[in-house]
Amino acid sequence: MSTSFTSLHIHATSEASGAAAAVHSAAKINAVLAASPDAVARVIIATGASQFHFLAALINEPVAWDRVEFFHLDEYFDLEITHDASFRKYLVERFFDKISPSARAVNLLDPADLAGYEAKLRAAPIDLACIGIGENGHIAFNDPGAPFEEEAWVNKRALDVPCRMQQVGEGWFADLDACPTHAASLSIPAIMACKSISCVVPDERKREAVGKSIRDAVDTACPATILRTHADCALWLDQNSSPFA
Repeated sequence: MSTSFTSLHIHATSEASGAAAAVHSAAKINAVLAASPDAVARVIIATGASQFHFLAALINEPVAWDRVEFFHLDEYFDLEITHDASFRKYLVERFFDKISPSARAVNLLDPADLAGYEAKLRAAPIDLACIGIGENGHIAFNDPGAPFEEEAWVNKRALDVPCRMQQVGEGWFADLDACPTHAASLSIPAIMACKSISCVVPDERKREAVGKSIRDAVDTACPATILRTHADCALWLDQNSSPFA
C-alpha cells in the first residue's frame, strides 16, 4: 500500500495551483485522445469554492472538448437546479457553458435517478477524476465514516454538521437550517476506480484536512486518506493549505 500521494505540488497562490492542475489535467485528457482518432476521454469534474481557479484555467487549455464526456461528483437532494448552491447550476454556468456546445456529452447528476447515473458511469472506464477535499476530510460527499468498500457507485448520503457548515461558510446557504441534510454522491469505490485523480485543495481552512490526508493512517475517519493508495493521484496545494508551511 502506498504511503504517499503519487505527486504533491505546492504553489504560492490558489490561482497558481489551479492553473498548474489545469495543465496537468489537460495533459491527462490529451494523452487519452492521442491514443486513436476515435478515442473519447471520460472525465469527472468537482465543484465548490476551492475549484474556482482550476476550472477557470481548464477552460482555456487546448483540449478537443468534442471528444470529452463529462460527469460530476454530487448534488443535493431537495434543492432546485436553479438554486445558486446547485452543483449542476454551478458547473453549467462556470464550466460547461464556457466550452459548450463543444463537449461531446455532459451528464448531470439528478438525485431522482441514481441508478441511471451509475449506469452511465459504469458504461466505460473513467479516465480522470478532478476532485477536492472537504474541511472534514471528505471526498465528494463521503463524510467521515463512509465506507471504502461498497457495491454502489452512486448513493444518497447524509451530510454531517461540519460538512454542512462548510457550505454555509462558503456562502452557499444563509445558515445551517437552509443547507440540505442529504446529497447524491459518487461513492469512494467509484472515485478510486478512475484511472487518474487530480485533487485540488487550496485555502487555509483546508490545511488541517490536508495534513490528515497526508499523515494519518488510511482510515474512514478521514476519507481522503484512501487517495494515497491510488496508483495515480496528484495533490495540488497552495501555501495556505499546505501543512508544511
